[in-house]
Amino acid sequence: MAAAAVATFLVPGAVTLAEAQTQIQWWHAMGGELGAKLEEIVENYNKSQDQYQVVPTYKGSYPETMTAAIAAFRAGQQPHIVQVYEVGTGTMMAAKGAVYPVYQLMQDAGAEFDPSAFLPAVVGYYTDTDGNMLSMPFNSSTPILYYNKDVFEKAGLDPEQPPKTWADVEAFSKKIMESGAAPCGFTTGWISWVQLENLSAWHNQPIGTLENGFGGLGAELTFNGPVQVKHWTNLKKWQDEGIFQYGGPVGGDDAPPKFYAQECAIYMNSSASRAGVVANAKDFEVGYGMLPYYDDVEGAPQNSIIGGATLWVLMGHEDEEYKGVADFFNYLSSPEVQAEWHQFSGYLPITQAAYELGQSQGFYEKNPGTDVAIKQITLNEPTPNSKGLRFGNYVQIRDIIDEEFEQLLSGNKSPQEALDAVVERGNALLREFEDTNG
Repeated sequence: MAAAAVATFLVPGAVTLAEAQTQIQWWHAMGGELGAKLEEIVENYNKSQDQYQVVPTYKGSYPETMTAAIAAFRAGQQPHIVQVYEVGTGTMMAAKGAVYPVYQLMQDAGAEFDPSAFLPAVVGYYTDTDGNMLSMPFNSSTPILYYNKDVFEKAGLDPEQPPKTWADVEAFSKKIMESGAAPCGFTTGWISWVQLENLSAWHNQPIGTLENGFGGLGAELTFNGPVQVKHWTNLKKWQDEGIFQYGGPVGGDDAPPKFYAQECAIYMNSSASRAGVVANAKDFEVGYGMLPYYDDVEGAPQNSIIGGATLWVLMGHEDEEYKGVADFFNYLSSPEVQAEWHQFSGYLPITQAAYELGQSQGFYEKNPGTDVAIKQITLNEPTPNSKGLRFGNYVQIRDIIDEEFEQLLSGNKSPQEALDAVVERGNALLREFEDTNG
């Protein structure tokens, strides 16, 4: 791939600072409050030095941003940095010649870089089999449990005690509904991410062979094991009883309003939903807890896995520009920047230093529950079952999970049939990906 031309139009005798600086293009998928905060971080970086200028560009949703970057690369007009969500990792890794691995970039640029400074559960998701970091963690999250303390109190439950097990969730929900404190027990965002992928990791259950795909393209899905079937059986039963209300496919956009309106007392979603929860839950006090687990499953709870995205560097630019990318990455991962981003957004602090800075600032003491996600994802050393997942075509596989879950809820398929279909249809996509990229 030929290097992309960087067009610079200079007026003779009138070279501005911006024109003299080396520009770095960053395509991202953060809208709303998170996007505004991202732009503030970039602005502060640009002010902190006069050699480089990072230009952030919002490209829409995660899938839209990734698609735009791939198309731009094929046209020789790629950005330097693109934000790609975690399920795009397998696709990016397979893009031979398109990606400049971060560990190599930092080494070539002579930049200080210590992978051991990053939280193991975060960095493990984005390393190759030799432990080399392929992309730069930026916004990593994990799902947690939010609950309505006021509703708990009205129902005669201890408002300081979130449910710990799925048996607790069921018992608490029944008490809440029977007391009239709320019409629904719980809802959830992201069936695929929260109620299948993280459910599996939390119970130390594999979701695929070859260490959940980390071991190579020949992996096959194993979502349809006893623990997953048991859980989907319960979700169907709880929906029929009114305990659980479905929040919709993909991210589950119908779930948050059910919690904000105090319709459902418990809500499971990303730790990065915290900013939205705090902004919308104005009429009640919010509590935070770890994801529930089945206490009859050996090894549970293990650790949850991450979502969010990392920053991938694309090939085809000049060495000086890559030095700017390396310098920006060092700024982004500094304790001060990461601590501020984490505290504002609810995303995890990607380094131990950022977490310790928050502790020394008294942030977690002043904001109880904000460290739940960190404690949950670092609860135990990740196993091959709880390190994460790395499958090609996984964006489409998540769509299949949603489709089959809806077949389950409508009564068209049993839990075993629905999960068997996820595996069968998903494996067909894995084989397509292997044929194309093997």
